[in-house]
Amino acid sequence: MSKKGRVVIGLSGGVDSSVSAWLLKQQGYEVVGLFMKNWEDDDDSEYCSSRQDWLDAASVADLIGIDIEAVNFASEYKDRVFAEFLREYSAGRTPNPDVLCNAEIKFKAFLDHAMSLGAEHIATGHYARVRAVEQGGTQQFQLLKGVDATKDQSYFLHRLNQAQLAKTLFPLGELPKTEVRRIAQELQLPNARKKDSTGICFIGERPFREFLNRYLPTQPGPIKTESGQVVGQHVGLAFYTYGQRKGLGIGGIKGTQRADGTADAWYSARKDLENNTLYVVQGHDHPWLLSQTLSAENLSWVAGTPPELNAAFGAKTRYRQADAPCQIVAVEGDGYLQLRFESAQWAVTPGQSVVLYDGEVCLGGGIIAGK
Repeated sequence: MSKKGRVVIGLSGGVDSSVSAWLLKQQGYEVVGLFMKNWEDDDDSEYCSSRQDWLDAASVADLIGIDIEAVNFASEYKDRVFAEFLREYSAGRTPNPDVLCNAEIKFKAFLDHAMSLGAEHIATGHYARVRAVEQGGTQQFQLLKGVDATKDQSYFLHRLNQAQLAKTLFPLGELPKTEVRRIAQELQLPNARKKDSTGICFIGERPFREFLNRYLPTQPGPIKTESGQVVGQHVGLAFYTYGQRKGLGIGGIKGTQRADGTADAWYSARKDLENNTLYVVQGHDHPWLLSQTLSAENLSWVAGTPPELNAAFGAKTRYRQADAPCQIVAVEGDGYLQLRFESAQWAVTPGQSVVLYDGEVCLGGGIIAGK
């Protein structure tokens, strides 16, 4: 056992976790790799790369000289993540599976398993940081943005609590992605040039509508304008999200036109579940697409308590969005939050996460319920 103790790292077969493992070993930890298999349905399809990912992860472990174990969390994933994913889509909302996956699998099932292996810490290849601070005589752990603003993943980690952060290392938090790629190539890692995954957490990159259609019944219905005019038919409300422009199937409908004969694009703007109707509007900045306020529920605060009422913060209503200045108008523990933004936010989408920041510190957030 090394002086720094044992760290179990999630090795996905990707370049980020691979470089993370090497960095930890260089820092003097005893590093053990853990490859998670969390999806078994149609595993032999062209879209599920788990077999190749396992081969890449095992090759990396062999090259850098660490042990690796494969563990199957498919049952936990289906019960805790995928079932909720389908429930949210069925209710007309657009969930973020990566947020739930981190909270329920990577930092719960994986953490528990790692501790059973005698680990003192777990590690992942996320671009984020953990900082320990003294507050009121006790040690608190803060979740910070990754130094590389273009790769920061604190948005997806905002549901982590103090117990989880106390056990977590993020070796890439201080590094830009370009440096991570450079290290991988210098080490001649077999996956040094492997593309980053952009698919559904653990399910992979596949035609989304076709995939969802296998699990949710489709119920076609009308597409209407704000005036109630029927301009098309949708294939099922679950397949559309607010602000969606492509795939509406109404490209030939001009609607209101300018003097030169051109017209603004159509956007998905509202869902009427009771009447199974999708509403669309013309123009990126249509009032139906703009929100000065939002409400959120199912809250989670990194510090364990909500931030101060009426204080000024920044918030993201979607990943990669710049922090939007806002104020907490109302908050009730972990049950209800209302925010007011300095400027109207575009396509605020129920089911997505709103995440609050105080500068580089991620405070937590919740699931958007409405305006």
